[in-house]
Amino acid sequence: MNMSGIAASGVDATAWHAMPVGELERQLNTDLSQGLDAGEAAKRLGTYGANLLPKGKKRGPIIRFLAQFHNILIYVLLVSGFVKLMLSLWLDASIIFAVVILNSLLGFIQEGRAEKALDSIRNMLSAEARVLRDGAVRLIPAEDVVPGDIVLLESGDKIPADIRLADTKNLRTEEAALTGESVPSEKSAAAVSAKATVGDRENMAFSGTMIVSGRATGIVVATGSQTELGRINQMLAEVSVLETPLLRQIKKFGYVITVVIVCVSALLFAWGHWLGHMTFVELFQAVVGIAVSVIPEGLPALITITLAIGVQRMAQRNAIIRRLPMVETLGSVSRICSDKTGTLTLMEMMVTSVVTAESAYAVTGNGYAPEGEIHESGTRLGAAPEVLSLMGRVSILCNDAALFEDDGKWKVEGDPTEAALYPFATKLGMDRTAETAAAPRIDAIPFESEHKFMATLNRSTHGEMLLVKGAPEVIIEHCDRQQTAQGPAPLDRDRFAREGDRLAAQGNRVLGLAWLPNPGLEAGGLGPQHLPKTLVLLGLVGLMDPPRKEAIEAVRECYGGGIRVTMITGDHKITAAAIARMLGIGDGKTAVAGAEIEAMNDAALQECVRDVDVFARASPEHKLRLVKAIQANRQVVAMTGDGVNDAPALKKADVGVAMGIKGTEVTKEAAGMILADDNFASISAAVKEGRTVYNNIEKAMLFVLPTNVAQGVVIAVAILFAFTLPITAPQVLWVNMVTSVALGLAISFEPHEADVMRRPPREVDRPIVTRFGIWRILFVGAALVIYTLATFFWMKAQGTSDQMARTAAVNAITLGQVFYLFNSRYLLNSSLSVRAHMGNPYMWYGIAGVVVLQLLFTYALPFQAIFDTEGLPMSAWIWLVAGAFLFFLVVELEKLVIRSIPALKGSVAPQQEGVVMPNS
Repeated sequence: MNMSGIAASGVDATAWHAMPVGELERQLNTDLSQGLDAGEAAKRLGTYGANLLPKGKKRGPIIRFLAQFHNILIYVLLVSGFVKLMLSLWLDASIIFAVVILNSLLGFIQEGRAEKALDSIRNMLSAEARVLRDGAVRLIPAEDVVPGDIVLLESGDKIPADIRLADTKNLRTEEAALTGESVPSEKSAAAVSAKATVGDRENMAFSGTMIVSGRATGIVVATGSQTELGRINQMLAEVSVLETPLLRQIKKFGYVITVVIVCVSALLFAWGHWLGHMTFVELFQAVVGIAVSVIPEGLPALITITLAIGVQRMAQRNAIIRRLPMVETLGSVSRICSDKTGTLTLMEMMVTSVVTAESAYAVTGNGYAPEGEIHESGTRLGAAPEVLSLMGRVSILCNDAALFEDDGKWKVEGDPTEAALYPFATKLGMDRTAETAAAPRIDAIPFESEHKFMATLNRSTHGEMLLVKGAPEVIIEHCDRQQTAQGPAPLDRDRFAREGDRLAAQGNRVLGLAWLPNPGLEAGGLGPQHLPKTLVLLGLVGLMDPPRKEAIEAVRECYGGGIRVTMITGDHKITAAAIARMLGIGDGKTAVAGAEIEAMNDAALQECVRDVDVFARASPEHKLRLVKAIQANRQVVAMTGDGVNDAPALKKADVGVAMGIKGTEVTKEAAGMILADDNFASISAAVKEGRTVYNNIEKAMLFVLPTNVAQGVVIAVAILFAFTLPITAPQVLWVNMVTSVALGLAISFEPHEADVMRRPPREVDRPIVTRFGIWRILFVGAALVIYTLATFFWMKAQGTSDQMARTAAVNAITLGQVFYLFNSRYLLNSSLSVRAHMGNPYMWYGIAGVVVLQLLFTYALPFQAIFDTEGLPMSAWIWLVAGAFLFFLVVELEKLVIRSIPALKGSVAPQQEGVVMPNS
């Protein structure tokens, strides 16, 4: 066959859904009654290739592992490690190299897991297909299906390719993973608009989705990468994972600190060489000591541990982190884009509204769970009126679905809408088993899309009764009366039409329920034509996939923390707007549909997302564009989802969040975080943890860096003014190890601050070390330098040896850090309180460890031999502790001054204490 005819005809190859079936046969040169012959099928297989999704090029494991070292901070660590090897400091060099290799291994493993996302999509494809070949039905491998094949589909089949339906019989497909719709989609063979979105193409069956009920015959129009699933696969392959804000900031910080260290070291070496008061080797060792002291080699390990602690805390809140840096990114999130179905809602249909001839009722509950109440005018209903009892009986008996509890979870076999009627009847106080036994079914008219109703003939002790449910307009058409408390009365069609429109406008799926006692029908062979026009209308029920109760509170908490919540769903606009109103998302009125997104260019969409928070009928491309548009507005985006249609957007988002229970494997592999309970509220809890993690990283940096600066400046001052080094290079390394490990690690365990979720999100370009941070580092560093040099010269003035004076200087700078640990628990708030010493037991463990280590450093003979130290008299410790306490008070005075002057306090980033974001 010459497939070029498609292009020549001027018909868009993506608009098969708009063509009549006959035109489709002509375009694809196929025959619905015969299918393709074997030769033509083989020819097309050679032309279009196997019906498989292509595998992207993958880097080999060695290249992927080496790529993990391409990071400025890793380069700095490697250089510092090699310098320590040159100084024969084997232990310190080993620790640095171990940190580098561990970080690289973690990155290597995580990247390998990410590549499984594409494999997961490929695994969604069907294994086999039933096709017509040479006029006979054959079962062939799905990978051999080609465009033009005639495929036969029936209930339970996984669809092998994108198929234009030519003939359907009560066909419904489960497309939630592809379109986001919470209920099965009804299919037909009629052509639809060329502009119809994927969710509105009722005459298409898509690769990777499932037939729920019915049967159909269709023509394959796309295979492999040309299918909707293939396009998502391609999008996913092309989306690059963003660098997290923390990694960007650390990279920038690494460049800055590297340049500063190299320049300062070169200048000091030149100055010292010009003065000539030190030999070349002594000067080189001193300059290397400065470089090693300023390089925060313990920082990567400290950050990694802080992130790991955050991961552990999040796991306790049902948020499983797949990529370590994602922990901190959560703390930067300023906008959460959430799928509706299964994330903000239960992904379980539920009767929420009931309308009868005389009243309207609201139904409470939680999805398929049988617990809940019926309310009338806001008051809990007592005994159910007769009309509601009749509606409950129809709900149970005129029903082919199965609803059962399995391992604490409710599961459905059949239509979710039908299954949702069972809990409604239970809330009315009815028992399914008893009702079924009391009125067994003797005949039925099964539901079919052609007539849009289901009816059953049941026999009870009071006689036979016909029970009917279906589309409201069809049911009302077959009714001439309505049920009231006094019995049947003339039908008020206008009232029920208005109420049906009202329920539909609220996002409900509406069903009409009717009955007819003693219908006079003979059992056996009932058909749609036998449904009488004299039914008694019982009422209307409105069903929807209700919002999670905890999601409503979580949305409120997010707005309180300055985080906007945006709904992006494949469901209909009316349904999306209704759910958004219940959740408090957006203005409750404005919603933008996928077709409108399609009409916008990138600039218009970027402007649109500034004001709109509800997007409906969104395709995978739309979701990806929306995430990009929000990011272009300098916002950090978290995107949640459960279907394969969400995967590209999840991968592109700063934080991709997948559902752990109902999410597809594709989504889980593309995401950086998985919710074990599928609950939006867990995202809010994870954001809280993320903010705390970043706060702790910032506190750790502002704790560690002043010591590094102070050590370097002490040696630099000695070189500049040509006096004996107060601290030697080995002693510098000792202080680094003690303060970074024993003390710095304690800050990683800091608990949440009380107002952490009442602060605005961190700005996307906010550096990890702000202007305030630079001031704090320089101020504290200068205070430590003064305290250390004062201690050194005071000891020298007492006539002590250089070894004892250096020992005192090392203990001074270490004790200063011990007291500064209390300052560091609160960046601005006072630490002169009981709470500054409570809430973090690891702080006391760290201090106890430092005391033991410093006593060994000072008095243990092996340590004295290694570090050239000398034991201090007990009287010296009194002055050292007094000096450290004075240093603590100086820092507290600085915090008091900043708190007291609004202009200075305002210069501190709003992520710090005391700044509260008003509720939106």
